[in-house]
Amino acid sequence: MQKLDDMNILDSSIMNFIISVEKVAHVQPNNNIEHALLILIKSGYTAIPVLDTSFRLHGLISKAQILDSILGIEKIEPERLQKTLVSDVMTSDIARVKDTERFEKVLSFSINHPFICVESNEGSFLGIITRSKLLAYLNGFLHGNKRKM
Repeated sequence: MQKLDDMNILDSSIMNFIISVEKVAHVQPNNNIEHALLILIKSGYTAIPVLDTSFRLHGLISKAQILDSILGIEKIEPERLQKTLVSDVMTSDIARVKDTERFEKVLSFSINHPFICVESNEGSFLGIITRSKLLAYLNGFLHGNKRKM
């Protein structure tokens, strides 16, 4: 059986895997976490990108981060939902790549991240690549090549 390296899949472009910014649920840093939680619940996602009005990526916010931020010592403090900003809770340590990156790097990021954020060389957020989309492609690729051998 051939190695994946020999098949040039690892060097292929990531452009076909990007879910464009228009289709990605996101919030802004100055939104309160109540708004972010509503977006997360309605979208069904556990985490979403945080973008400014110029579509620059600032980080990610998750349900877990929001819930952690409203936990008090003895009770849940829901009043914090309206008072706390996304920028106070989000993480800026995220999986991100440029749109010129190759499949291999995105695939390796997908091991630890459910999605990878994609930016242009100028820093504009272009969209995300999901782990499920990568795995579906890889599965099809491997099964297709298996039949050819």
